[in-house]
Formats: sequence, structure tokens, C-alpha cells
Amino acid sequence: TMKMLAFRTTSSPRWWPMSDVRTDPRTQRTLDALQRGLRELMPTASPADIDAAAKLAAEKGMQGKFAIALQNTTQQPLLPALENRATREKLFKLSLTRAEQGGPNDTRELIAQIVRLRAEKAALFGHDSWGSYALVDRMAKKPETALGFMTDMVPALAATQQREAALLNEMIAAEGGNFSVEPWDWYRYANKVKAERYELDEDKVMEYFQIDQVLEDGVFYAANQLFGLDFKKRTDLPVYHPDVTTYSVFDRDGSELGIFYFDPYQRPSKRGGAWMSNFVDQSYLYGTKPVIYNVLNIPKAAEGEVQLVSFDNVNTLFHEFGHALHGFFADQQYASLSGTATARDFVEYPSQVNEMWATWPSILENYAKHYKTGETIPAELIAKIDAASKFNQGYDFGEVVAAALLDMKWHALSVDEAAKIRTAADVDAFERRALEELGLKVDLVPPRYRSNYFNHIFSSPAGYSAGYYSYLWTEMLDRDSRKWFRDNGGLTRANGDHYRATVISRGGTMDYFEMFENFAGRQPDVTPMLEARGLTGGGGIEPSGEPIMEAVGGK
Repeated sequence: TMKMLAFRTTSSPRWWPMSDVRTDPRTQRTLDALQRGLRELMPTASPADIDAAAKLAAEKGMQGKFAIALQNTTQQPLLPALENRATREKLFKLSLTRAEQGGPNDTRELIAQIVRLRAEKAALFGHDSWGSYALVDRMAKKPETALGFMTDMVPALAATQQREAALLNEMIAAEGGNFSVEPWDWYRYANKVKAERYELDEDKVMEYFQIDQVLEDGVFYAANQLFGLDFKKRTDLPVYHPDVTTYSVFDRDGSELGIFYFDPYQRPSKRGGAWMSNFVDQSYLYGTKPVIYNVLNIPKAAEGEVQLVSFDNVNTLFHEFGHALHGFFADQQYASLSGTATARDFVEYPSQVNEMWATWPSILENYAKHYKTGETIPAELIAKIDAASKFNQGYDFGEVVAAALLDMKWHALSVDEAAKIRTAADVDAFERRALEELGLKVDLVPPRYRSNYFNHIFSSPAGYSAGYYSYLWTEMLDRDSRKWFRDNGGLTRANGDHYRATVISRGGTMDYFEMFENFAGRQPDVTPMLEARGLTGGGGIEPSGEPIMEAVGGK
């Protein structure tokens, strides 16, 4: 019997027949037969990928077939596993062109309407664009500031993308390929080059990270060394799931700051991702202290096995606790201004800064110990992880910059400019023109989200509209702050007290540029972020050093 592999888009009910797979009719309903069939098409796909494809097809009433639901990004997780280049290209193009096939699921005319209505709403409030209206209470304040910040990075990105593409083409040629790298090839060959260059075994790295040690001897220890905090595990507080643990958090003077709930593991009832939130906000008006929780989605080890975590999840633990510190150090009268109640282009800044302590030598020595031998993780391995993190930044960083610029270009339109964009063809033309005018190589590195599936900015009345740049902006603040810490002695109580007093205790009560200047003694500088991303030197451009605010005429 001939069976079909079908791919489903997330925005349209259509299914795409890709390839025939022959199976024995007597075993076509069994999982083993489905796995064998799919392995013929993509032999490097993991068993989990194959099982998921079979399960989705079955849920759609397509027994004996395979279905893959597109993820929300342009790049798709399965692409690196596909050996067949034609299959990679078809999957990638299906992703790239979703929601633009005509009919009720085509979003382009809807996008034109949203952009037009937002511009009209902004005009009612005296603003010349939606971006101008949306950024009034943000740190950047003006669309020109955010646009200038991002466009200054484009030449360095373009140079890095060229260098990376050359490396990938060398790998393709070495394997006998007679083609140049395209977006659907990129991650397959980037992963190969990375493995060859850095020889990182993620499973071996995990052996140094036991979850309890990461939390208590890493995350908590860093907070103790920097801020003087102490933590006491609680067993007398109610929890909403047996996996949840609780701690009392004590300030440097011994007073209780608040309560911390930690919920680390995956379970069927939990949505994906990681986040921090509050059960109770700090407020002098209400006399309340913060009760804060961190949620992650770490795969839980089998009963009796040691719970190890990936290095990515180590960073996530430090990141989310950075949000928690922002909440614990809140010192405000009103809950609406306390803790993380800050602008979108500021709120991720303290959480990203906290990640720096994950690899600080004295912190690593305290928590990163091999679960069998007790050996501290070798400095050479950390250096290799750091070097590998800088690889492929031309694509990884470039696709985010492209999406952020596309968002800001849409929302910098005036009422008259937005009124000229009405048809699907108008939307396509605007998107390509906006990105190409900025010098972005969108054919090689397309945006992380194209307009037609950019949920962050078009799925709600405001959402992340004119705000996707925030991910980049807060990274700039983070990397510049890390430089300040390194230049001023690193992990010291004096530095922690200064950072707490000037930034992390201020909530949303003052101008964010003023807050940063009180901390660093100057305006933010983009250079440390470019260096951390490996985007300076080697054919890129060096940042001009022009202050961020002065570039658009000050505050």
C-alpha cells in the first residue's frame, strides 16, 4: 500500500504530500512500521521526531501517514535532520509562505488593516505613527532610537553572514555537494561545522549540572555573594504540585524579603517555556511582601536517577531568578510600579545580567561538580562552550534583527503611508523593500518571522507591536552592565549593593536612561553586545561609540 507523508501548516488546513513510503499492510498501524517508513525519508530524524509525526497524523485521522506541524518561526526544528535536500527546501518554503496562499487563511490584507488602524489610533493621540505612540513610556522613547540602534548593526551582521556562509560552503564541498548554502541548508551544515570545530558533547556537559546544586549552590550562592541574601527551604507551605519546592528569602539584615516557589519540571498540564511571576506583589500601600515563582520545563529524570540539566537550562535558572530578584528587591508604595512592572524594553535586562554569574569562576567552583566524581567542571570546557556560543551568530542574531526591523518599519508608517498598503501584493512589496533598503540579505537569512505569521506583533490589539526590538535592547543593557561589573571588581557586595540601589530596586518609578546612568555613570554602549556576539572585527564594522540618546537628539 502506498502511504503519503503530509505536512500541515499552522495557519491553514491544507496538507502537502511529500513522498511515498511503502509499508506492509498488515503492520501499517504499528509504530515500528511508521518509524521505518519515515526513517527511509529522513534517516537522521530522532525517534521522538518520528513518533511525534506519526501521532499528529493519527490525531488528524490519517492513520499510516506522517504529519509535521510547522513551528511559529521561519526556520523549522526538523530541517537539520533531513538528509534529502529537496525535502528540506520544500519544508522551508512551506514555512516561509504560510498564510499567503489566498482564501480565508491569508493574513496579508488583515495585516494592512491592522497597520492602518494602529496609525489612525496613534494620530488621535497626536502621534505621527504607531511606533511613536507605543514607545512613549519605553526606554527607547522614539522609533528613531530603536531603528538607529539596530541599523547600525547591519553591516557587521552582513560581514559575519558572508564569513559563515563561506565556512558552510566549504563543508558542503568537502562532502561532495555541488551547491551553495541556502536557508534550508543552513542549520544542517552549521551544526556540522560547530561539531567539528568545538567537539562539544552536550550529554558530557550535563554531567556537571545537578539541578539542586545549580539552584542552591549556584543561583542562591551568587545572590548571597552579591547581595547578602540567605535562603531557607520550607516544607510547611502549601504547593500546587508535588514537584514544587518553596524557600524563605532573607535580606542581608536577616529580615524576610519574601517567599520563593520553584517549579522546574515538564508535565502534561504545563505550557511550554520558562517564566517568573508573582502570587503577591510588593507594596507598602497594602503592606505586602512578594511571593514569587519561577517556572521551567526541564525533562524530569526517571525515578532513582540523578536529575541533570543542560547548560541552556542552567542559564535559564539564573535568568528566571534574575526576574525573581527584581521582584524581591521591589521597594515601592504601589504594586503597579514595583519589581518587574517596567517597560518592555527594560524588564528583561536584570534577568539577563543575572546569567553572567552562571559562569563566574567562584560560582562555578561552588556548584558545577561532576555527579559521579565531584570534579569541578574544567575551565577549558567552559571556554569551549563560550566559543561555541559565538558561532553562527550571523544567522541566529541576524534573523532576530531582521524581524525587529520589520516590526519597527511597519509601525513607523504614518496614516497616509499606511493607507497606501491595502492588498496582499502591497504587503509583500513593503516587506521586501523595507528589509532590502536596510541592507539585509533576506534571501540568505530571512526574518525569524515574516509579516504573514508574525504573531508577536499582529495577534492582539498591541502585543509586541513596535516592541520586538526589546529583546535586542535589553541584551545591549545586559552586556554593557556585565562589562561594568568586570571593570569594577566583579562579584563583590559593594557592586551588588550599588546595582540593587540604582537599578533592581527601582521598579518603574523613574526614567530608564537615568536609572542606567546612575548605575554605570554613562549612557549604554552597544560595543559589549557586538563583542559577545562575535560581530566585531574580522570584516565587520566597529561601533561608532556615539551615545544612544544623542544619536536621535537626546532624551
